[in-house]
Amino acid sequence: MPLKTRSCIALRFFVLFAILALGSTLVNAAVPAKKKKPARAASVRAASRSAVALNVRTATVRSPRIASAASAKPFAKKARATKKISRGPWRVPTYADSTEGDFIDGEDLAVRRAAVDALGPLNGTVVVTQPETGRVLTIVNQKLALKNGYQPCSTVKVPVALAALSEGVIDRQTLIRVYGRTTFDMTTALAKSNNQYFASLGQRLGFDRMSYYARLFGLGEKAGLDIAGEQPGILPDATPKSGMGMMTSFGDGITLTPLEFAALMGAVANGGTLYYLQYPKSQQEAQALTPRVKRRLDIESWIPEIKPGMMGAVEYGTARRIGFDPNEPIYGKTGTCTDTRTPTHLGWFGSFTEVGNNHLVVVVLLTGGGAVSGPAASGVAGEVYKNLGLQTYFAQTHATPTSPSLMISNN
Repeated sequence: MPLKTRSCIALRFFVLFAILALGSTLVNAAVPAKKKKPARAASVRAASRSAVALNVRTATVRSPRIASAASAKPFAKKARATKKISRGPWRVPTYADSTEGDFIDGEDLAVRRAAVDALGPLNGTVVVTQPETGRVLTIVNQKLALKNGYQPCSTVKVPVALAALSEGVIDRQTLIRVYGRTTFDMTTALAKSNNQYFASLGQRLGFDRMSYYARLFGLGEKAGLDIAGEQPGILPDATPKSGMGMMTSFGDGITLTPLEFAALMGAVANGGTLYYLQYPKSQQEAQALTPRVKRRLDIESWIPEIKPGMMGAVEYGTARRIGFDPNEPIYGKTGTCTDTRTPTHLGWFGSFTEVGNNHLVVVVLLTGGGAVSGPAASGVAGEVYKNLGLQTYFAQTHATPTSPSLMISNN
């Protein structure tokens, strides 16, 4: 083959090879190589699992409520509830050590023990008082009980009922249509906490009359006599934007403190005397306590009109969790709503008993997430009464000086 021909063929092969090589380079540049997973990924996942496990163990050790395998179950509920709350609007926890920081030197320690055990790991407060003297026997979670209160929810129905009866707006047998052709009287409306019934009472009473009775019954003012740190609740100066119906069925525009509610329930329990609540600082001060009358309420004739409804709440209404016993009747009123200022879900229950020698008022307020409710609060109160019954507390005699000549009244 001539040299010229061989040279041309070689040149063609060289050009073709160069073109193929250039194309391969361009393709490789256009398509990035598949990335390899970092070798440390498995170790990172393992470390994360270890960290989660460590956090759970740390939380378990730090929780003041975990002292045994038996108490681990409430903590599991706490963890689940906290996770649920984090997705909702509530910023106040459902579970906490509610005894932290309490000063108890002047308390009735038997009553305190019963209240602490009943409240358990829940975030809330329990206030127990003597209705005949105004003595505070215990306050569990004093930080919560002494602040300026929360929306009263349906507990406002107690002062609303007394106001409506006092003004002659209705009597106990008056039927009010609540939906369709269904009508309720006061007993059923209190027992089942019917909102439409009490909204109707609010519209009939009007703001001025309702506000007068609310102040008369001690709302919007301190309930205690020189109780350090106590703040009063709040009463609005005008009808809330939501209207009178919401004010008298849910307590819109009002903040109620556990002490204010305990003082009012004490007045219902004792026949109409609103005592200053006194919280002794020592056992000596407790023994020397002299009852102090704030004012006498003209409600004695109306108390029998609301007691059947308050007993009905325990027997067949919203407070059934307390456990009804016809031989040891308990009268109470629940409340459930959301306090939008905080915000937190609320469970209220105020009650009193007339069993034995020691009549008691027990008020429970729970805060937290969706699991919190008035029925749940009534269950806590029921445990307080049960715990005291097991100690035969109601059969004992705890004398306190009650000489009328020693009482001081401002009104």
